[in-house]
Order: sequence, then structure tokens, then C-alpha cells
Amino acid sequence: MGASVTDEIKYLVTAIHRLGEKNAAGQVVVPYGKLVHDDQIANTLEGLFGTLKAAKKRKVVAFQGELLLSPVHDKVEVILLTDIVPDA
Repeated sequence: MGASVTDEIKYLVTAIHRLGEKNAAGQVVVPYGKLVHDDQIANTLEGLFGTLKAAKKRKVVAFQGELLLSPVHDKVEVILLTDIVPDA
């Protein structure tokens, strides 16, 4: 059986810290394209957008729009709101 959604979101949080940069508000931000094209993420997460959507629902990350597709949305910023991942 694969990793739980909570575990995948926790992995996503560490990946955002690894790939992102702090913005003026002190939040860690990463362009969607940087996440999509990262080999470690591709080899670890079954579905990046599904994990992002679950993380957004739990208010762990924020991004504009309902659907992110590469390369169209590669420049959309994914903002890390918290390091704490609540259970579903």
C-alpha cells in the first residue's frame, strides 16, 4: 500500500522548503513548474497535483486557481502556509 495522504503532504512540505524561497512576508514560495520538474518529487509522490489539492484543502498551501497544469501554470506560486499537517 502507498503512503497516506498525510504522509504525502508532509513530504510536499519538506520539498517546498528544499526548492522554495522566502517571499517578503516570510512565507516559503515555489513555482509550480519547479515542483513538477523535480525528480525527487516525481519519484516519490504518485500524483503531485492531487497532493497539492489535498494540502490546499487542509490549508497547508495556497495557490491561485483550481487546477494546475504544466507547462501552462509553471509560474503559479505555491505558498507554504504552515509546516503543521493536520490529519484529514
